[in-house]
Amino acid sequence: MKRSLFLSAAITLTSLLTSCTGSVQLLDFPFDPAGRSLNSLQSELAPHLAGQYIVFISDRRGSQDVYLYDAVARNLIDLPGLNALDAIASHPAVSEDGRTIVFAATRQGRTGIYLYNRETRQLRNLTEKLQAEVRNPTISADGSRISFETSENGQWDIAIYDRSGKPLNLSIPIR
Repeated sequence: MKRSLFLSAAITLTSLLTSCTGSVQLLDFPFDPAGRSLNSLQSELAPHLAGQYIVFISDRRGSQDVYLYDAVARNLIDLPGLNALDAIASHPAVSEDGRTIVFAATRQGRTGIYLYNRETRQLRNLTEKLQAEVRNPTISADGSRISFETSENGQWDIAIYDRSGKPLNLSIPIR
């Protein structure tokens, strides 16, 4: 049986980082050749852990799609309206409560940062009006802020947006 070792390593790393006792706990998630669990025969890439949720990319349906796994309930969570046949998803992240997922995607040769709300089942391109390449998004624990890399100024810079898609100016004074 093929196991996705990166997920076991990620769980172990997260346990090390969040454990008060310092002991390592390796969680053994079930293997399912049909792709209904966390571990499958297909590629599983770029896992991100937040709270009890693990978001990752997999090619289980023949395209690079976003998946969300609930580590407590030990099952995949349905994400209606998230994955599209004309998009190649990458670098997913999830808020602590599992309600909001952010990821980069390439559609028709153009990259964007997409935000998906599980409650409303709405998918939005946060960077639709931004005339630049974007990559590597992440989301705050409460889901209110999204940061990502952008080439808007001819170099790779970090941008921070709120959940509505408004750029935030979080200047830090130099002392």
